[in-house]
Amino acid sequence: MALSVPQNHNGLREEDKDVHIELFVKAGSDGESIGNCPFSQRLFMILWLKGVVFNVTTVDLKRKPADLQNLAPGTHPPFITFNHEVKTDVNKIEEFLEDVLCPPKYLKLSAKHPESNTAGLDIFAKFSAYIKNSKPEANEALERGLLKTLQKLDDYLNAPLPEEIDENSMDDIIVSNRKFLDGDEMTLADCNLLPKLHIVKVVAKKYRDFDIPEQMTGIWRYLTNAYTRDEFTNTCPGDKEIESAYEDVAKKLTK
Repeated sequence: MALSVPQNHNGLREEDKDVHIELFVKAGSDGESIGNCPFSQRLFMILWLKGVVFNVTTVDLKRKPADLQNLAPGTHPPFITFNHEVKTDVNKIEEFLEDVLCPPKYLKLSAKHPESNTAGLDIFAKFSAYIKNSKPEANEALERGLLKTLQKLDDYLNAPLPEEIDENSMDDIIVSNRKFLDGDEMTLADCNLLPKLHIVKVVAKKYRDFDIPEQMTGIWRYLTNAYTRDEFTNTCPGDKEIESAYEDVAKKLTK
């Protein structure tokens, strides 16, 4: 399936006419819709947030078309072509796009605070260990490990950023009310973390009946704000697609 993601209704902007970008992402179980792949969603979000016109092609890994095998032999999505040049490493693609799609034409997406780039990055590893475990006696410890990393993220999201603190104000801001990791706008840090955090929420509930605790108000504020943004919801696979992807990964707890 190929999608075009224009940012206006009058054709290409003048500054986009010399840029041709195609994003190839993993297809879902139907071979056409968006599949479960946080790396695909990460690049999809970055391009959308940049405000550049680009095309998206979903790739069915079960029957990868011959022309795609010729385009990027041995490579699985996600990858991009930028002015017909293939780029395949997700981290390098992110750096490249931030470098070439830059102000004043395009938004700068890198986070201002270095801590925003590392907040929550250990959650997915703890989640994977938790969901792949089949031993009931190990479940509680692995769940505690996941909760501990979620709590660290919640603490970061609730801690005011320096710009939220007014030194001349009599009122101390104790809890941040920012929308995303680095402020009120999405950054590269959110493009990396949000797809993974959403998978954790969906899969842990389905296969372990685990909910992110309500008292983690920073995480819930963060997710709620993400769900209001087209850049996240329109690049995200459906919950059923995510659950299906983990059907064989999530181990039953058996003695």
